[in-house]
Amino acid sequence: MRTAVYYSNSDLRIEERPVPEIGDNEILMKVMASGICGSDTIEWYRKDKVPLVLGHEVSGEIVETGKNVTKFKKGQRIASTHHVPCNTCHYCLNGHHTACVTLQKGTHFDPGGFAEYIRIPEINVDRGTFAVPDEVSYEDASFMEPLACVIRGQKGARVKPGDTLLVVGSGIAGLMHIGLARALGAGLIIAADTIPARLEMARRMGADITLEANENMYEFIRQANNGLLADKVVTCHGEFIHLGINSVEKGGTVLIFASAPEDAIIPAKINDIFWRTEVTLTSTYAGSPADCDLALKMIRSGAVNVNKLITDRIGLEKIQEGFQKVAFPVKHNSIKVIVEPQK
Repeated sequence: MRTAVYYSNSDLRIEERPVPEIGDNEILMKVMASGICGSDTIEWYRKDKVPLVLGHEVSGEIVETGKNVTKFKKGQRIASTHHVPCNTCHYCLNGHHTACVTLQKGTHFDPGGFAEYIRIPEINVDRGTFAVPDEVSYEDASFMEPLACVIRGQKGARVKPGDTLLVVGSGIAGLMHIGLARALGAGLIIAADTIPARLEMARRMGADITLEANENMYEFIRQANNGLLADKVVTCHGEFIHLGINSVEKGGTVLIFASAPEDAIIPAKINDIFWRTEVTLTSTYAGSPADCDLALKMIRSGAVNVNKLITDRIGLEKIQEGFQKVAFPVKHNSIKVIVEPQK
């Protein structure tokens, strides 16, 4: 089978590998759609792990099941997540499933979603694989995992109906945050970015107001929000974290959603931001099985229209081009790139 092997953002090679053999409790999936995540292009995070086959936003068709698998059957349409928790450790038992060591280091696909076929391990079959309804396309189903991450982030930040929400950074993650917040009844939704095309997409996803991301935005937020800053702030770009921290109202919450540069530090004076303000600074990583289940249901219902976020659909042979579009989205006017390994 063909696989796209990652060595760097500018060096992905199509290589032949054997189709994985599955065990008695595993599934072999033909990959029909696999999204390129922004995290796939973080070179400093992967430099000591290459070469490897990436791809974790996947959907496809079951072509073989192990003899002990009863939950799924051959020919079934599924979406699966690569990271799942153990459900028994200290973190899981305290509700922090995505801090689980098993989730972060112990579960993955074989070899990865940028391949024609993947082996889904037993633990992922058990709690990270979901049937895809007939009315949901493979490409839409591939958004299950990234939307689950967004759902978990907003739950952790306690975003609630009526909140004034600021999303700083209107790339793919920010746009999903806007779509989810609109679906769940947020009040005033404000999007900030430096790219006009992204701000236009933010309006299409449900933002009420769009602003250029700079230090002047604080006053604009106050003017639009009865003299107040935002109740909840989601930072979806590592270079905009300081803008987000300075945009939250007393008693509010800042969610650091996107990763930051390798050696970045929190750009804030503690007394200026946190003393006497009751501001909460929180973070999030990945999504739990429950988040994935809800994400797929929201995709099915159309509550979050993920399909409008797709700008590029490519075959496996053009994955180098796809990675360049994700690594340099402004240059290529790209938002979401879907790889279709069977084409």
